[in-house]
Amino acid sequence: MDAKLQLRIQRYGWDAAAPIYQDEWQQHLAPAQLALLGIADLQPGMRVIETAAGTGLITFPAAVAVGSDGSILATDLSGEMVKFGNATAEKLGLSNALFERMNAEALDCEDDSFDRAICALGLMYMPDPRAALKEMKRVLKPGGLASVLVWGERRKCGWAEIFPIVDAQVQSEVCPLFFGLGSVGALVSDLEAAGFSNIQERRIQAVLSFDSSARVISAIIDGGAVAMAAKRFDQATRQAVDEAFLASVETYRTGERYDIPGEFVIASGVA
Repeated sequence: MDAKLQLRIQRYGWDAAAPIYQDEWQQHLAPAQLALLGIADLQPGMRVIETAAGTGLITFPAAVAVGSDGSILATDLSGEMVKFGNATAEKLGLSNALFERMNAEALDCEDDSFDRAICALGLMYMPDPRAALKEMKRVLKPGGLASVLVWGERRKCGWAEIFPIVDAQVQSEVCPLFFGLGSVGALVSDLEAAGFSNIQERRIQAVLSFDSSARVISAIIDGGAVAMAAKRFDQATRQAVDEAFLASVETYRTGERYDIPGEFVIASGVA
């Protein structure tokens, strides 16, 4: 897919998902995101840049960790995500957190200007993940640490059938290589290619628990990567997609509850 088209799809897709993403995903992603923060080793007074920050699920804990003498610049391609993040920062009184709309592959930041760089579940959506990692390295001070989190192997993510199900209805091409970085060694290889050293990788097994089919659909379809494609469905198509996706996760249902497996990969490297 043309890179500009993919960026446009991501921008408007996450604009569509923004109102739902925070509520539906905060609980499910918290364990992996907290693990990422632990690996990032944020200290008071540090300057941090975050790419693909979304609504700020990891931004605000990071802002607390670096304290009033530190700061975090949270960047995202989606204007709606940026708007949501800045409004939340104001509500929380976190003046050291600023959201700006920015392409992770072309950061509008000076070289050697941050102590830490983080990216939580955003690298999979970028047309050129290595370019984004090179940008993280460029803006880090020598010795600065980059920490990234992606979804793991496709076979270990029980909700993965949503992509072929949606693509059978509309040619969304939302993330053709979504699970590519989750394969064994892929993320380490990209960090090496971007020029990082002392690279570490960790895999986390998780279970995404939903108390009803409505919550599963809301999170995976309306609050996730296929949100923009879902906006194009007529009523009959939407019903067919919902039914097909629920059938794909039926094996994880007990009564009304769904416990769907997932895997995350965290990797870090020194600039």
